[in-house]
Amino acid sequence: MRVTLETVAKAIDGEVIGDGSIEITGVAGIREAREGELTFLANRRYESYLDETRASAIIVAENHRVTDKTLVRNSNPYLAFLKAVCFFQGDAPRAEPGIHDTAVIMPGADIVPSASIGPHVVVEAGPRIGPGARIDAGCFIGAGATVGSQTRLYPNVTLREECALGDRVIVHSGTVIGSDGFGFVRDGDLYRKLPQVGTVAVENDVEIGANVTIDRATTGTTRIGEGSKIDNLVQIGHNVQIGPHCIIVAQVGISGSTEVGDHVVIAGQVGIVGHIEIGAGAQIGAKSGVSRSIKPGQRVFGYPALPVVQAKRIEACLRNLPDLIQTVRSLKRRVEELEGGNGGGDSC
Repeated sequence: MRVTLETVAKAIDGEVIGDGSIEITGVAGIREAREGELTFLANRRYESYLDETRASAIIVAENHRVTDKTLVRNSNPYLAFLKAVCFFQGDAPRAEPGIHDTAVIMPGADIVPSASIGPHVVVEAGPRIGPGARIDAGCFIGAGATVGSQTRLYPNVTLREECALGDRVIVHSGTVIGSDGFGFVRDGDLYRKLPQVGTVAVENDVEIGANVTIDRATTGTTRIGEGSKIDNLVQIGHNVQIGPHCIIVAQVGISGSTEVGDHVVIAGQVGIVGHIEIGAGAQIGAKSGVSRSIKPGQRVFGYPALPVVQAKRIEACLRNLPDLIQTVRSLKRRVEELEGGNGGGDSC
C-alpha cells in the first residue's frame, strides 16, 4: 500500500506538521523504521531516536518539542500508531466456515454454521459454539462448554467442561481454562482431593495470552471480567473474581478466592495470596508480593507490597546499607578508643 501521510493522518485522527504529501508505505518501530515508513514516540526513553530515525514521519504527542522531522500530532501516540498498523494491515482474513474432516464432534454439540472448526479439534457432547467463532487446530472443547460469537481459540487451547467464553474473546495457544483448582484436605498422613465442581466464566472482549491457566471454582464460578487483558504464563486460582478492564502481566499468580476490582493493573511476576481484595483502580508494581488487601486506587510495590512512596524509601535505605554498616563500625571503633583512653574509670 502506498498512500500520502495526510491520508494516514485522517485515518488515525492526527494533525500533520510538515509535508502531508509524503508517501507512506508502512509502519515500524522508531529504531528499525526506514524511509517511507511511519513510526511513533510515546515513551520519553526513546527521545534520542527522534532525530536519528530514518522514518519519513513520526507520531508524537500534541505538546512535543519542535523538530525538523515531519510529525503527526495526536493526544495518544500509542493508540494512533495502533490505528495506523490496522490501517495498513487491513482486516485479518476470515477462516472458512465449517468443520474440518479430521475434527471429532460428539453428538449433541451445537455448532452454528458460520463457525470454523479446524483440524483435529475435539468437541465433546453438549457445547455451544456461536456465530463466527474460530476454533483452531488441536483445541479441546469439553462437555457443556460455551464459546461466544466471534471468539477465537488459537491452536491447542483447552476449554474444560461447563466453562463459558463470551463474545469476541481471544485465547492464545497452550492455555487451559477450567483445570481443577488446587484443593486438598489432610487426612492423617494423606492429602485427599477436594472435588472441584464449579466453572469458569470469561466475559466479553477478554484476551488471554499463551500458556495461561485459569482454575475452575471449587463451587460457584471463577470469573474474568469484561474487557480484561491477561498476558502469557499467568496462573489464576479457583474462585478468583477479576473485575472488568483489568491488566494482568506475565507470570502473575493469584491464589484462590481473591477478588480483584475493575481497572486494576498487576505488573509482571506479582504473587497474590488468597482470600483478599484488590480495590478498583489499584496498581501493583512488578515482582511485588501481596499478602493483604489493597485499597481502591492504591499504588503498591515491593515484597511485602507497601505503598509506593514507603517502598521506595525502604529501597533507598537498603541501597545505602553497606555504607551505613561501615559508618557504624567506624563509630564503634571510635567509641572503644575513647572509652579505652579513660582507663576504664573516672579521672580526677
